[in-house]
Amino acid sequence: MLPTAPLGHTGLQVSRLGYGALELMGRVGDRGRELSAGQAGRVLNAVLDAGINFIDTADCYGLSEETIGRHISHRRAEYLLATKVGCHRDAPPSGGAKDYTAEGMRYIVERSLNRLKTDYLDLLMLHTPVVNNVDRDTIVETLDDLKLQDKVRSVGVSTNLPHLPHFFNWDVFDVFHLAYSPLQRQHEEWLRKIADSGAGNVVRSEAGRGEPDMEDSLAYLQGVRLSPSERYRYFELLDLDELREDGESRVAFILRYVWSHPGAHTVISGTIDEAHLRENVQALSRGPLPRDVVEEANRRLGTVHMVPAPVLVA
Repeated sequence: MLPTAPLGHTGLQVSRLGYGALELMGRVGDRGRELSAGQAGRVLNAVLDAGINFIDTADCYGLSEETIGRHISHRRAEYLLATKVGCHRDAPPSGGAKDYTAEGMRYIVERSLNRLKTDYLDLLMLHTPVVNNVDRDTIVETLDDLKLQDKVRSVGVSTNLPHLPHFFNWDVFDVFHLAYSPLQRQHEEWLRKIADSGAGNVVRSEAGRGEPDMEDSLAYLQGVRLSPSERYRYFELLDLDELREDGESRVAFILRYVWSHPGAHTVISGTIDEAHLRENVQALSRGPLPRDVVEEANRRLGTVHMVPAPVLVA
């Protein structure tokens, strides 16, 4: 059984390792990769069989929602389901134009429920909203109405700096969805502040897809800040490899580093490779990195200015 943690004050108990379903997008133009129904079904059932109970998707992740609904909706009681709202109904499957009107948000939620073959969402998140393009009153009223209808149980926002403080100040969201890893430390202190406020943190580490064939991953093709080659170059530049345990991969080191942060309630990783999935589960079984290893890693990362951003809340 995988270890779990409370997701802030939501009442949800989440596995420390979650599944990011972006990789179920399928082939969209020149992005993603072909995915057979058999492969998708096998990996989703393997996720649940491994004890992972948190699945993160979005309306604009191509075929992701439909794939989840097709293959594991019959096991709905075994997992917590998070999706996102904000993409325009006519946007291409890989995202694009945003729509945070009440009508637009309700339309997307109904479409997601239909695709996912469920009548409720455990968590609905705003999908990377831009501060100047959203109206707080409209969003809060719409989210509250969806909760009253029992279509949504908790609400959150997938965001980043510099927008994060603005949405934190709304004092509305139960959960925040942030990027964090040894090489993406800007949100490190924010994870603490959010957890201290009683809200939950869902962390995307951009690491859990496994090392082989990283250049073809969706995260890379959609513009991850650090490309795989650059990410692993820093391991060599800073001698981070000598901090790894015998037999521990770089991916496992990154995941265990993130789990070492007390504010990282669940860390999502996405893969369509069952071997990568087993690697991620095995990493969690080894537990967080020892404190002295994290401190030494942070000392080395600080020499190349990979440090937390200050927490400034207006």
